[in-house]
Amino acid sequence: MTTFLPARADWSGATRRDLVAGVTVAIVALPLALGFGVASGLGAASGLVTAVVAGALAAVFGGSSLQVSGPTGAMTVVLVPIVARYGVDGVLTVGLLAGILLVLLAVARAGRYMRYVPVPVVEGFTIGIAAVIALQQVPAALGVSTPGEDHVVLAAVEAFADFVAAPRWEAVALAAGVALVMLIGARWRPGVPFSLPAVVVATVVAQWAALPVVTIGALPRALPAPSLGFLDLGALWSLLPSAVAVAALAALESLLSAAVADGMSVNQRHDPDRELFGQGLANLVAPLFGGVPATAAIARTAVNVRSGATSRLAALTHAVVLLLIVLVAAPWVAGVPLAVLAGVLLATAVRMVEVGSVRALARAGRTDAAVLALTAVATLALDLVTAVIVGLVLAGVFALRAVSRTARLEEVPLEPGDYREEEQALLAQHIVAYRLDGPLLFAAAHRFLLELTEVAPVAVVILRMSRLSAVDATGVQVLRDAVRRLEHRGITVLVSGVRDEHRRALDTLDLRLFDHTPDAIDHARSLLRERDLLP
Repeated sequence: MTTFLPARADWSGATRRDLVAGVTVAIVALPLALGFGVASGLGAASGLVTAVVAGALAAVFGGSSLQVSGPTGAMTVVLVPIVARYGVDGVLTVGLLAGILLVLLAVARAGRYMRYVPVPVVEGFTIGIAAVIALQQVPAALGVSTPGEDHVVLAAVEAFADFVAAPRWEAVALAAGVALVMLIGARWRPGVPFSLPAVVVATVVAQWAALPVVTIGALPRALPAPSLGFLDLGALWSLLPSAVAVAALAALESLLSAAVADGMSVNQRHDPDRELFGQGLANLVAPLFGGVPATAAIARTAVNVRSGATSRLAALTHAVVLLLIVLVAAPWVAGVPLAVLAGVLLATAVRMVEVGSVRALARAGRTDAAVLALTAVATLALDLVTAVIVGLVLAGVFALRAVSRTARLEEVPLEPGDYREEEQALLAQHIVAYRLDGPLLFAAAHRFLLELTEVAPVAVVILRMSRLSAVDATGVQVLRDAVRRLEHRGITVLVSGVRDEHRRALDTLDLRLFDHTPDAIDHARSLLRERDLLP
């Protein structure tokens, strides 16, 4: 258990930039925390409490130095039916049970299995969540009461019918205005958090014009005292399936977010088991203060990294700033219209979908596109955990089919050597060549990344792919990450011997391809001469 506890080394890289990044993330997180709290059914105050308590604990005890945690859209999707069935006390109990399950997963060292989730499943899952979040905001954006339907699609249709019967354009204007400002602002100045200014301006306009819109309402001026009054021991068994779903989603989203943070940085590597422990502890404590189940937030984590964060001090600063807002600005926040928060979440849902990534997956192959589409549909039609299971099963079936198609037995002569003596001397000095044998699929791809990025200091790496039997979207993405990390170290990457059936997937990497390895070596030698590394 001592491996899960904070250490002095966790804070060794802290700088003033972490403080600036933490304030920036807090500005982005405030409207999201309020919005997701309202969307979950527990209220805006619950969202703020979650961002403060869970955000601070996950920052200190989590396994990523760059991760930012709090209420998220994916978790909100799971919580809505739990609130409808079991009430507020049921949700708090589910969060407590989920925290225990996450700690048990950490102790069992289950974090390593996250690497087996293929990229198309993740992207499809994200698209489905974005659609659910957007549909959940339809009633508030249209200014109508929340329908009694449980399914988001039917609820959105019923809300639209209510709006047509009695239109309320004030709410529509506020939601649309905030969403447009955020989306246009993100394209114009990607580094500027437009959500908070949009919320402030829209709220001022609504109050100045006395628009007939529903607002958040009174918020507490301090964190509530911790309590276990919500706990009903007799209901634990009936709530356990919901807790398993919440714990599975928290583990999935948190470890995905940590992997995204690693990919956006150069020297950061998260500890998946410690991350599970940190999220478990956060979900154990947050319900005691009335908070909803929490998880790492990919969008806020990305803002944190882009703002220059280098240590967990940034995430902790984000929680402290939100706490100060609770203590000082609660009366002002209470006047924010629900339609304004709906606009924030609508824009967030749109920005969750990475069009470039989806397009690359669609180009990589029909099987990856099928997994992405079916996972997205399952997320919208079923529950989130079932959607991930469906995606994993489909990806596994397609991967096995790819391996079975490429498996063959043939007699080949041993190779006494590929290159002349002077070429071997060149390789020993400045160039290293790797031959990829077999499939580069989602399970093996991560081992490949770890091995390739640990290559000793050289000038050029040549990847020989004539023996590569299969490659999927996860393999392509892992290869892209490996190449980026090598190039960040000043190492040039060349590829030789790519088969025709693999060119379509690998063309998205923008690598220099050669038909034969000797041609790649000749090019490498010319590069080394240009750098004065060879005479």
